[in-house]
Amino acid sequence: MSDLLTHVNNKELRVIADKITGNIRITPEDGLFLYKNADLVLLGLLAGIARRRHNDNLAYFNRNFHIEPTNKCIYNCRFCSYHKPEGDPESWEYSHEEMLDIVKRFDNKTVTEVHIVGGVHPSYDLHYWGSLLNKIKEHRPTLHIKAFSAIELDHMISLAGCSIEEGLKLLKGYGLDSIPGGGAEIFDEGIRKLICDEKSSSELWLRIHETAHRLGIPSNATMLYGHIETYAHRIDHMERLRTLQDKTHGFNAFIPLKYKQSNNNMSYLGEVNTIEDLRNYAVSRIYLDNFPHIKAYWPMTGKECAQISLSFGTDDMDGTIDDTTRIYSMAGSEEENPSMSSDEICTLIRQAGFIPVERDSLYKPIYQQNYLKGV
Repeated sequence: MSDLLTHVNNKELRVIADKITGNIRITPEDGLFLYKNADLVLLGLLAGIARRRHNDNLAYFNRNFHIEPTNKCIYNCRFCSYHKPEGDPESWEYSHEEMLDIVKRFDNKTVTEVHIVGGVHPSYDLHYWGSLLNKIKEHRPTLHIKAFSAIELDHMISLAGCSIEEGLKLLKGYGLDSIPGGGAEIFDEGIRKLICDEKSSSELWLRIHETAHRLGIPSNATMLYGHIETYAHRIDHMERLRTLQDKTHGFNAFIPLKYKQSNNNMSYLGEVNTIEDLRNYAVSRIYLDNFPHIKAYWPMTGKECAQISLSFGTDDMDGTIDDTTRIYSMAGSEEENPSMSSDEICTLIRQAGFIPVERDSLYKPIYQQNYLKGV
């Protein structure tokens, strides 16, 4: 790294690079400067330093599947390709029995997690959804349930007439183990007004996650990028997350989610390229110094980009999924039928020069030794 820095002519970049190599937290101004001025090679090297500090040469994955209960939603976010109105031939709403049938499809498979997220249905409160969680736990007690974005939680808890804390306590009792990071989009209120004005506020998203952490419910965090936001908006978003993580230490992973242009009201924008994806992963890893993991969600970016991102700060490839999500395929994702075996994921990780580690939902290694063979 010292040899590299001798070829960095920009003095401000040298100062920022010295901070990163010295494990000193960078400022929002530093983060913005990296976005605007650091080339991709330097960002990859600096993100690699931060990555190894957290996770050495390991790259994680888990065996999971998704349930998407409905794409009927009370909101009409301009970037969303998933929402369909009542009566649309592409709309769906699964019953509890149908969702349990999805769980039962995996009865003889070694999955460890079910991820449940969908549209914000107008009619169902937390007790309806809690009853579903309870049925899943009765059928398969050891299955980790990661369920409901903060946006869904806001609505179902409000319908039940509870406070956020009361509602989360009840859902935890029903079987909720952790919360995914969806619905964060971009925290800047001006951008939010333009792309998802009806949705719960950024302040409420943060408050729901803070309350969950206080109750012993860990969560993830996301950021939707590549639309009308600027680099400053991304840094502001990550700064709010970093500040909350300093307070609660309850976030497991940060997942940058790329805006996809198909079948939504912002299609005229197009999409950012892979170079920008990698730049964003790298700055995320550097900036979010208190987040243990940065996830490359391969059904969104495609397998190859997710593989390359391991050299730009990410350390988690998500999971096997087994063709159980449609959210990104409806938006034109490269992975139309997202599914990978554990062997396929391990091969991608090894080809990128990293050590694959199967994990549970809280990043406890499960079968690391098996995958170390041949590395």
